[in-house]
Amino acid sequence: MPGYATTNRIPYAEEYTLSIERQFGTSTVVSAGYIGTQAHRLLVLDEANPGDPALCLRLSQPNQVAPGSATCGPFGENNVFTSASGQIINGTRAPLGPNFGSNAYQTTIGNSNYNALQLSLRHNTKSLEVFAGYTYSKSLDNASNLGEEVNPINPSLSRALSAFDMTHNFVVSYDYQLPVTKFLPANRWTKGWSLSGITRFGSGFPVTLYSLGDNSLLGAEPNGINNFGIDLPDYTPGPLNLSNNPRKNSQQYFNAGLFSINSLGTPGNANRRFFHGPGMDNYDMALAKTLPITESKTLLFRIETFNTFNHAQFFGPNAVDGNIGDLATTFGRAVSSLPGRVMQLTAKFTF
Repeated sequence: MPGYATTNRIPYAEEYTLSIERQFGTSTVVSAGYIGTQAHRLLVLDEANPGDPALCLRLSQPNQVAPGSATCGPFGENNVFTSASGQIINGTRAPLGPNFGSNAYQTTIGNSNYNALQLSLRHNTKSLEVFAGYTYSKSLDNASNLGEEVNPINPSLSRALSAFDMTHNFVVSYDYQLPVTKFLPANRWTKGWSLSGITRFGSGFPVTLYSLGDNSLLGAEPNGINNFGIDLPDYTPGPLNLSNNPRKNSQQYFNAGLFSINSLGTPGNANRRFFHGPGMDNYDMALAKTLPITESKTLLFRIETFNTFNHAQFFGPNAVDGNIGDLATTFGRAVSSLPGRVMQLTAKFTF
């Protein structure tokens, strides 16, 4: 463990792009581009020795096993059973049998798809520099990393939004030389002031749904390489009621009542990822003053703030709990956030 499938082939990708750029005047350039990538034969984890859900369900009935024999159920794929007719059944796993337990192949059956519209604007003048970029994109795959195992019966059922998918992402950076000398006499104390920063607005990362149980009876268990099994919740379509501000709703981000533990013998009908978590709304800013001392010596002071307006940023791949096993406690809630406002003062002496 891990084992490598003998049918593995070299992964490859196809990439394509088309862009157009236009200059306006002497200080402004805008561009628009389309970018796409198709990747094939990606390495993913695939259970090589899954349990047989139908056989386990049959052996879960007391009248189908001999008196005193164990019945089959979650995490029971390796047990030995005696049928009502006296037949000895050495577990429900195939083709390797119970002695090998849960074993995942690293196999090149994965694929991914990424498409994006990218817009940018660059503006430069004597006192102002601005660069703004916007991306509208979508990324799909079977597994975003080796921590995510694919469904061993039908890997296409694991195809979903990539863990890093971000539909909208807008970032603007700027540096502005403050015109203090327009209001105050020009001297070394009023010259050299600047305001700079990075502002970002973006969609959240998708919420990853999973279950650490084994109601699927496939026995694709977490094993130190894959973080989760392949079990997913059952989903009843309805309004998710995504919260714009989880702080106002006891950190509840989506309607957990639409989800339940997957039915015995099924992997769950929910998609691994089909909606996004809380988005990003962040401002990092810096106020700087360059103070000339002599012709060859300069002192630079900077006051920098990160998350300047101290917004609660429930942002990140694990910002919302997607483990259906935590249904009674934190499932559907925002459970982590980025740091609050951070301020720092720096000085640099150049000589």
